[in-house]
Amino acid sequence: MSSPIVPDDQLKLEFETPHFLHSLFANDPREVSYIEKALGLRVVTRDGWILFSGPRTGLGMAKTLFADLEQARRSGVTIERRDFRQAVDMVAGRQSTGLTELTATRLLGSRTRRAVSPRSARQLEYLRAMESHPVVFGIGPAGTGKTYLAMAMALYRLKTGDITRVVLTRPAVEAGEALGFLPGDLQEKVAPYLRPLYDAIHDLLEPEQGTRYLEDGTIEIAPLAYMRGRTLANSCVILDEAQNTTREQMFMLLTRLGEGSSCVVTGDGSQVDLGDGIPSGLIEAEAAMEDVPGVQFVRFSRGDVVRHEVVSEIIDAYETYRNTNKNGARKTGGETF
Repeated sequence: MSSPIVPDDQLKLEFETPHFLHSLFANDPREVSYIEKALGLRVVTRDGWILFSGPRTGLGMAKTLFADLEQARRSGVTIERRDFRQAVDMVAGRQSTGLTELTATRLLGSRTRRAVSPRSARQLEYLRAMESHPVVFGIGPAGTGKTYLAMAMALYRLKTGDITRVVLTRPAVEAGEALGFLPGDLQEKVAPYLRPLYDAIHDLLEPEQGTRYLEDGTIEIAPLAYMRGRTLANSCVILDEAQNTTREQMFMLLTRLGEGSSCVVTGDGSQVDLGDGIPSGLIEAEAAMEDVPGVQFVRFSRGDVVRHEVVSEIIDAYETYRNTNKNGARKTGGETF
């Protein structure tokens, strides 16, 4: 990338080929309009150059943005639309983390499965917390990748030999944890309530590998009620939908950890489905363990939502409606990952 001399209110960047330049904004020239809106600049691109016009502050951010995009691209990253927009948003928000740093962290990946990388600075913080702390709480709205990234890290540690087992659990609130009356064996009884965890496994691992791990018990998926009385050694335990645990259930799970084990707890304290008058174990844990060494809380916001971009708008719309209509629909959970 070179910067020819232009007037003070302009910045011109030149690249070796038009193809390489276009690869920096997802091979879609229409995406330059996203830069214009986010950085307050006018942008023109042709052949192998791109010209920015506007305030010096915006020009400085544009230069930082394209330096980051170029470094990521030359390291082998294929920049998709969501990656490009994330890079723009991080520069516009004056974040110190860029796309290059996010994409440098890659977990898993195979011939048919794309490697998992954090898509926001908060997700990167979350992954680093799981590397450095035995107990991590990921708290925030649906769609921020809390459970998905926890599972990716657990499976990565499993495949590198750091642990020997992954235990995935969530409270089966819809069944009141009273599953005995349902037909079938344990796996058949709880499958409807644990389906999101199975989906994530099949998304992260090759089908035959995921099936083998589930069949031989290397990956265990069970309702929270079945954790009582156990000691889990050399394992990574992931508790999903933790806002729907009682105080006793949360304490029970956290005290199951044995030697060489770690635990990741995910949930959203604003989406509690417990009955009236039943305190959430997640909310109590936040208050009780904020300053405990070895425990780290990572809090996500709507800005960290990485599902379809309309999901953030839906969350905002519902929050606004419910805050202004106190008698609106009861809040529900159901986060997938």
